Amino acid sequence: MASYIQNISTMVPERSYDQNFLRERMKEYISDKEVTQRIIHRIYSKSGINKRHTVIPDFNANGDPRFFFQEDGTLNVPSTGDRNELYTQKAKELFVETARQTIADNPFVDRDDITHVITVSCTGFFAPEPGFEIIQKLGLSTSTQRFHLGFMGCFAAFPAMKMAKAFCESQPDANVLIVCLELCTIHLQPSEVTDNLISASVFADGAAGAIINSNKSQENNSFELSQFATSIAQDSEKDMAWTIGDTGFDMVLSTYVPDIIKSNLAQSIQPLLEDYQLTANDIHHWALHPGGRAILDKVQQSFNLVDDQLLPSRNVLANYGNMSSATILFVLKDLLNRPASKKQEAVLAMAFGPGLTIESGLLQKIQGS
Repeated sequence: MASYIQNISTMVPERSYDQNFLRERMKEYISDKEVTQRIIHRIYSKSGINKRHTVIPDFNANGDPRFFFQEDGTLNVPSTGDRNELYTQKAKELFVETARQTIADNPFVDRDDITHVITVSCTGFFAPEPGFEIIQKLGLSTSTQRFHLGFMGCFAAFPAMKMAKAFCESQPDANVLIVCLELCTIHLQPSEVTDNLISASVFADGAAGAIINSNKSQENNSFELSQFATSIAQDSEKDMAWTIGDTGFDMVLSTYVPDIIKSNLAQSIQPLLEDYQLTANDIHHWALHPGGRAILDKVQQSFNLVDDQLLPSRNVLANYGNMSSATILFVLKDLLNRPASKKQEAVLAMAFGPGLTIESGLLQKIQGS
């Protein structure tokens, strides 16, 4: 039985900052060494990002200086507990509002129809988990099944979609609500290490929701979930990883990541292409998780893609940055809203995360009437 992404909704914190503004603030607060400031300037200027959203209120003169930047001009380093307290406060609100909007945006599914809730996040913890919060605040049935995928990183929307597909195949009347939310910026670290500077330059906050069921819509654009694949790049787990420290989560994002992805890309997607007797030239759209500009550049070079094939990914990177697990849904929403030249178009979606893990999915974009 086929399964379809019926609609995707996205939300971001109200507060956003221009990337050039953030560049100058980081140069001011991270180090007064000229060499470090030059590195920061180059990283931010070459990021492909115009602005990012954040729940952090204190990057400018009108902000609240208690979380990072103190009134005396020094850099405060909040504890993991303080950061998680902010996560809990902001994430609960954003999880519920994203879920509310996702249901409201679907004209054929209402609250009483939701059978499963899958929540995804790797930037904080609280219990009862976010699915409980959504069910309680939106008045969903208390029998709604709920699942939480935690600490998987940027590729976690793919396991969520695979779970939803399995639920729909086993329960034809299932309506699965997925909500991915990440508040990456609360884990900003005052480090001069280049890998940490890269992390600080790309990560942002945002949330996205999707409803998946087995109903083929004749009116609205949708994505049919055809097949998924998982691949792990050998000897690369140290190049992208999360650990929990005393002052937040420590993110390792090595400068080698784009090259690792490039060298493992072809073999990771080959099973999908072979099963459907496709080649890379048969893919109309490449919905790639924009983990960074260099990653998109490497993929485009590897498959000789034209700019238009990666436009949704580059647009999301420019306007939102890397929101970890939520980002691929932003890309798919952008693509879903674009006019199609054919009734059905092949889409290869892909995300990369700790491991280094490459998750991919073959989707069909179906144009509604």
